[in-house]
Amino acid sequence: MRIALFATCIVDAMYPQTAKSTVKILERLGHEVIFPAGQACCGQMHMNSGYMPEALPVVENHVRAFDTDDYDVAVAPSGSCVASVKHQHAFLADRLGKPELKERATAVGKRTYELSQLLVDVLGITNAAEQLGSYFPETITYHPSCHGMRLLKLGDRQLDLLKTVGGITVNELPEADQCCGFGGTFSIKNPDVSSAMLDDKVNNICSTGASACAGGDASCLMHIGGGLSRTGAKPKTLHLADILASTMEETVAL
Repeated sequence: MRIALFATCIVDAMYPQTAKSTVKILERLGHEVIFPAGQACCGQMHMNSGYMPEALPVVENHVRAFDTDDYDVAVAPSGSCVASVKHQHAFLADRLGKPELKERATAVGKRTYELSQLLVDVLGITNAAEQLGSYFPETITYHPSCHGMRLLKLGDRQLDLLKTVGGITVNELPEADQCCGFGGTFSIKNPDVSSAMLDDKVNNICSTGASACAGGDASCLMHIGGGLSRTGAKPKTLHLADILASTMEETVAL
C-alpha cells in the first residue's frame, strides 16, 4: 500500500521523531510512505477559534496537497488534526459556499486516518509485539485525547495496541477521560482554567507510578509534559508512535 504521511504542524515543529516513528512502523509492515510536499497546517486552530474565512485558504491548501491519486490512504499521528480533516473541512467549505471544495474535502477526509485507526481498522494490527516487533520495557499510563475519543470514536484502539507491546506494563489512569486543559487556543484564552485542569491530570498521572504517560496527540502530550516538568515529577510523555516503533534492538529512551 502507498501511504501519504500528514505530519501535522506540532509534530513537524516540535516532535519530528514521532513522524519518523510513524514512517518506521509503516515501512516495517512493507508499505511505501510518501510525503506530499505542499502540506502545511490543517486550519484546526482557525476554525476552533471561529476564524472561518481566514481558515479557508489553509483548508484549500491541505485539500490541494492531498487531493491526488498518488496514494491509497493518508495517515497522521494526531487525532485532533485528523478530526479536523474529516469533520471540519467539508463543513467549512459548505458554510462558505464552496461546493467543489466540499466534495474534494470530503473525499480527502474519507481516506485520512489517525495512526491507530489505520493500524487496527485497515492493516489488521492487533498485537504490536508480534506484528510490529514493538518492545518497551517500562511502566506507562495512557491519556486518551478529547478529539480522538469524541470525534473520531477511537475507543480503546490506542490503549489496546499499547497493552500488546513487548515488555510493557500499563497502569490505568484515574479520570482518564477528563480533558488535560490544552484545547489549542483554549489554554491561551483561559489560562487559569486550563492550568487547573492540567494540575488534575498531572496528579492523576503521578498517582499511577508510571515512568511515562503515552498518548496519541503531540499537542496534549506537550501540555501535559510541561506540567509534569514544572512540578519535577518523574513521568515523561511519549507518543504512541514512538512506543510502537521501539524495538528490542532500538528501544526509545525516556
